[in-house]
Amino acid sequence: MKKLISTALLLFILIQVMPAQTKFQKFFWSKRYKRALTEIDRLTKENIQLKKDTAKLHFLNKTKDSTISSLQKALNDLNASYKSLYNSSDKKLAELTSSLEEQTNELKLKNKKIEEKDKRLKELETLLSKQDSILKALNNKVKNALLGFKSDELGVEMKNGKIYVSMSDKLLFKSAQASIEDKGKDAIIKLAEVLNKNYDIDVAIEGHTDSLPIKNSVYKDNWDLSVARSTNIVRMLTDELKVDPKRVTASGKGEYLPVASNSTPEGRAKNRRTEIVLTPKLEELFKLMSSSVK
Repeated sequence: MKKLISTALLLFILIQVMPAQTKFQKFFWSKRYKRALTEIDRLTKENIQLKKDTAKLHFLNKTKDSTISSLQKALNDLNASYKSLYNSSDKKLAELTSSLEEQTNELKLKNKKIEEKDKRLKELETLLSKQDSILKALNNKVKNALLGFKSDELGVEMKNGKIYVSMSDKLLFKSAQASIEDKGKDAIIKLAEVLNKNYDIDVAIEGHTDSLPIKNSVYKDNWDLSVARSTNIVRMLTDELKVDPKRVTASGKGEYLPVASNSTPEGRAKNRRTEIVLTPKLEELFKLMSSSVK
């Protein structure tokens, strides 16, 4: 393009310096000349536009490179964020999985303990039911053995997992004495027959008096008298009636556990008594209860 323009300019200069009205000048000013000039002008304008377009393209290319660089940086940042998020999520997932496993194992352990406790509870309920059945059966046996005695002489009561055989003072002893009367011995013999057929029963003999003071050459006070009475019954059970001494205990309560008011003769009569407390042996039950609370 530059070479063509230079040639055209050179021709123009030559024509100007030639003598006037030469054939060449006439040609120059002819239609061809004008077309050449028009073409030169057109090409010049195209060249200018081309330069503008080239500059614009260069600018756009530079802008494109900058945009691509920014996008690449954003992509790199996005990849880095994704990688960090993925690693963080993977770590949290591992922690959650580990925590879930621990909770699952802990839950299994708790469930196992619950199952064990449920099992012991069922065993305890079964044993309690068994003990209750034994106690009821024993209560019936004692009542049947002592049917021949009046209600004001003795009574049989089942409470607190025990059987209480309460014998009145008039059945067993004379006033202020500890020797057992014949009718009282008859009651003790019948009770011993039941005890010797039921070996898993512990026997506690408790002597009780009213609150009226007693003091004679034999007994210092009511406490002394109550101990002597319970001891004599224990000796009769173990020495004469062959109840195992390991099963029997004697205690004197004196006037300190009344069942009625000592302010009336009727109340004092009720308080003068000997209670024979029969307790089924509960070693198996106690062992099970002990294991249940662990």
